[in-house]
Amino acid sequence: MSLTTRTYSELRRLETFDERFDYLSLNGMVGDITFGFDRYMNQQFYTSREWKQVRQHVIARDNGCDLGIEGFEVFAKLVIHHMNPMSVDDIRHGNEAILEPEFLITTCHKTHNAIHYGDKSQLFRGVTERTAGDTKLW
Repeated sequence: MSLTTRTYSELRRLETFDERFDYLSLNGMVGDITFGFDRYMNQQFYTSREWKQVRQHVIARDNGCDLGIEGFEVFAKLVIHHMNPMSVDDIRHGNEAILEPEFLITTCHKTHNAIHYGDKSQLFRGVTERTAGDTKLW
């Protein structure tokens, strides 16, 4: 699979949530290599001191907002997304890019899944304004 390297520097030039989502979307391509039996490797990675430190840095940089956009604060199930999918070899060979904030962004769980599986219907679309006489539940 050939993917363009996605960066935070490029992402932050995009102003809207939809533009950022489209930039990051993998259109259902999770990756050629999944962790499978090597799943323990990414679980070890995500509990490492180095990951926890960079994760906190990215959350602070993005103000805890989905795709780093003000007004899209994440209150639960916050995920730090690797803009360029991580592989077993990246962990095995210590690829420094997997800990580089330039290749990471804060997302909520639903946005993260939508990026990977190309399902925009999962995306947050804002609060529905209620009016007098409105009988729609949501």
